[in-house]
Amino acid sequence: MTALSFVNLEKTIGIMFKNKDLLAQSLTHRSAVRETRSLGHNERLEFLGDAVLELVTTDYLFHIGQKTEGEMTNLRSALVNRENLSSVAKEISLGEYLYLSKGEDRSGGRDKDSTLSNALEALIGALYLDQGFEAASQFCNEFILTRLQALQAAGKHVDEKSSFQEKAQETEGLTPHYEVLEQEGPDHEKTFTCGVFIGEEKIAEGTGNSKQKAETAAAAAGLKAKGWN
Repeated sequence: MTALSFVNLEKTIGIMFKNKDLLAQSLTHRSAVRETRSLGHNERLEFLGDAVLELVTTDYLFHIGQKTEGEMTNLRSALVNRENLSSVAKEISLGEYLYLSKGEDRSGGRDKDSTLSNALEALIGALYLDQGFEAASQFCNEFILTRLQALQAAGKHVDEKSSFQEKAQETEGLTPHYEVLEQEGPDHEKTFTCGVFIGEEKIAEGTGNSKQKAETAAAAAGLKAKGWN
C-alpha cells in the first residue's frame, strides 16, 4: 500500500496529512510490522491519541452546561468507549486502509471493534503530531462529539454498574461485588462471564470480551432482574 492509497481517506475526513509516514504508521497494526517492513506499528500513536481525545472530550463536556462530575464521566465514557469509536471508524471506512498481517486480515481484523477503535485513536495521535492540537480537536468534534445527542437518546451514557451499586446500597444496604465465573478462548480473544452478587446471592450474569464489559453486562442484567431499571 502506498501513500496514494490514502487519498480517499483524506478526502473523507477533510484533512491532507503533511507527513504521510505518520498517517501510514497510525494505520499499521502490530501484526503487520514484519510483513510490511514499515516504520512501526500504531500503539504509541494510539496512546497519544487516547489522551488527546480524552482532553478534547472533557473540555467539550465541561463547557456545554453545568453538569456534575458524575454526569460528565458517564457522557465521556459513552463518547470514547470502544463501541462508539469503532462505529466512527466504520463510518469513515477506516478498516479499508489498515495494514494487517495476512493472518490477521483473514481472521476479520478489518472489522474488529478493538482494532478499529485503536486505529482511530492512533489517527488522532498522528493528526496531533502532524498539524497540532486544534486540527486534532476539530476532527474529534466533527466525527466523535457530534454523536453525543444520539448516544444519549439511545441511553448509551447510562453507567449500569454505578446504577446497580446505588440501588443495591439504597434498598439492600450492601455494596455489590463481581466475580469471574468463566473464561473462554485464546488470550487475544477471550470471552469472560461475570456474575454480580449482593452478599452471597448471585443476582445475574453477563458476558463480554473483557472483564469490564462482562461486569457491565451483569449489572445491566441485574437491574432487570431486580426491576430497578
